[in-house]
Amino acid sequence: MPVRSLFATPFYDNQIGDAALLAELAASCRMLAEEDGAGRAWSKAKGYRGYTSYASLNDLPQRDPAIADLKRLLDREAKLFAKAAHFDLDRAPKLDCLWVNVMKPGATHSGHIHPHSIISGTFYVAVPPGSGALKIEDPRLPMLMAAPLRSEDAPPEVQPFFYAEPEAGTLFLWESWLRHEVMPHTGKGERISISFNYR
Repeated sequence: MPVRSLFATPFYDNQIGDAALLAELAASCRMLAEEDGAGRAWSKAKGYRGYTSYASLNDLPQRDPAIADLKRLLDREAKLFAKAAHFDLDRAPKLDCLWVNVMKPGATHSGHIHPHSIISGTFYVAVPPGSGALKIEDPRLPMLMAAPLRSEDAPPEVQPFFYAEPEAGTLFLWESWLRHEVMPHTGKGERISISFNYR
């Protein structure tokens, strides 16, 4: 049939099978959640169920050796993503910010984008069952006025939403303008992740 898919949205989904790095990162993230009073206060003020270093610490790769190891890995993966997305860049993407999230049951993060960057992503350190998927929205959604619903067996590329289910060691990368949200954590235990932006 003479139908082509146009204007594809790249989404990078890779599994990093380094158990030692995951264990070190889990310990580092929990330590930060205990010691970063400013981050805990900001999280409480903003209604986060848990802890994020988003507004309190901006030097995590210099502060923690495990996060420095993760940064080196992310730099390589971001470069691969930029190449796969055919970005016309005169240099490799550069890490702009990186933050830790230690979320309790009930935690969620409503739909948003990441301005002033080109690549965003999340690396999952601990993912208890029921932690909540990453929900990605079709960027054309506001323009789909009278579009019919899609059949249940429609492929992901034509659905209005895609639910990416992580596990420990999963790395997701996407273009920063892509609207996304974190579904509610309905399981038990802490969901630990590290999110970041590249410019």
